[in-house]
Amino acid sequence: MKTKIKYTDEPMGKVRVVEDFLPSPEELALKDETVKITISLTRRSIDFFKKEAELHNTQYQRMIRTLLDEYVAHQR
Repeated sequence: MKTKIKYTDEPMGKVRVVEDFLPSPEELALKDETVKITISLTRRSIDFFKKEAELHNTQYQRMIRTLLDEYVAHQR
């Protein structure tokens, strides 16, 4: 950054407190138990997840696992 930031003591306007919604460090450190399985998926599905995973800098298997976990959570 070449330009300096000028800080002022001006009023910020209407401010409100936001409820803490972030998980605790303990919750972030816990990992769900996983089970390795073999599954056959269509080439179209795998190509989609691989492309999206690359765009979002993640693993396609993780995306599929998260999708299934979300589906299960909404079925309960």
